[in-house]
Amino acid sequence: MLRPAAAALLASTLALAGCSSLPFFGGSSRPKPAELGPNVPILGVRQAWTAQIGSMQGMALDVRVLGHTVLLASSAGEVVALDARTGGDIWRTRVAGTLTAGVGSDGRWTAVTAATGEVVVLDAGREIWRKPLSAQAYTAPLVAGNRVFVLAGDRSVTAFDAASGRQLWRQQRPGEPLVLRQGGVLMAVGDTLVAGLSGRLVGFDPDNGGVRWEAPLASPRGTNDVERLVEIVGRTSRVGDHLCARAFQASVGCIDARRGAVLWTQQASGGEGIDGDEQMLFGTEGNGTVLAWRRADGTRAWSSDRLQWRKLTAPLLLGRSVVVGDDSGLVHLLSREDAAPLNRLSTDGSPIAAAPVAAADTLVVVTRKGGVFGFRPE
Repeated sequence: MLRPAAAALLASTLALAGCSSLPFFGGSSRPKPAELGPNVPILGVRQAWTAQIGSMQGMALDVRVLGHTVLLASSAGEVVALDARTGGDIWRTRVAGTLTAGVGSDGRWTAVTAATGEVVVLDAGREIWRKPLSAQAYTAPLVAGNRVFVLAGDRSVTAFDAASGRQLWRQQRPGEPLVLRQGGVLMAVGDTLVAGLSGRLVGFDPDNGGVRWEAPLASPRGTNDVERLVEIVGRTSRVGDHLCARAFQASVGCIDARRGAVLWTQQASGGEGIDGDEQMLFGTEGNGTVLAWRRADGTRAWSSDRLQWRKLTAPLLLGRSVVVGDDSGLVHLLSREDAAPLNRLSTDGSPIAAAPVAAADTLVVVTRKGGVFGFRPE
């Protein structure tokens, strides 16, 4: 017989895998997307370099950018720091085991999580410790203030000393029985550690794990576990203390992270995070619709169905463009003003594995096959 903790972990993993395979609650298949038509490159972009890392299959990848360094990992345990200016390796290593999430880094310490239910920490590309967690983790660890913070699949938050691996504190929060097998929210806002737990953003004291505030963006609803599933998903948009995020298939909203006050929420049915600036927020819905909201009050600015029924990543706001990847390996640059197409970039034909990032004047995109592509303006 399985011990209770092991049984709970197995059940959680099965539930996560099942939920992550459902793109929409309305059905398990999507209509065929409309033809895109010829690409007319209004905004000139060229491919500057390519690199390779192992497959991302089954892994919740969060690409970490620190200056001109891009850190990423493969599900097979390869962890890489790339120079975004050239695409060349700064360092590259392999850790034992299959990875479930990564990468977190402060420039010295780099952290990933393994399918064995462990957090693994590297110092300058060399593994220095690994510690067991209470469950598998699907959110990239946060490395900050000489500590490593981990949000696990059982909705626990644990803090470790980055140098030694000593556990500093652990907070366990109850929630609905199902969780998503995808990246959530774990970030620092000033001197507060902010985590997404069920449909809430929760502010913790990073020194002792004490709860400072809770800000609900969505509440569980429905009559069964799947319908009641609600999680905060990455990426987020932060401007000062103004933090905006998405609750899976429920809403988008913004809070004042100084005091945990909810500023507004709007109903939305997407499963990926959002991005934005001082004026606007952008997101993709589960059916491939791209939306823009005014940051001040959440009113809708525009909606585009040009990419409908394509499985889209969370967006990246990059200059005048909103950049999204799709499940055919295409990268779409849309106008931030009205979603008009500005350019369309090709990769290796496999789905884009994570939200695009920008580093050293380079747009960096990673595919499920492990292709890493750097694009620059012409």
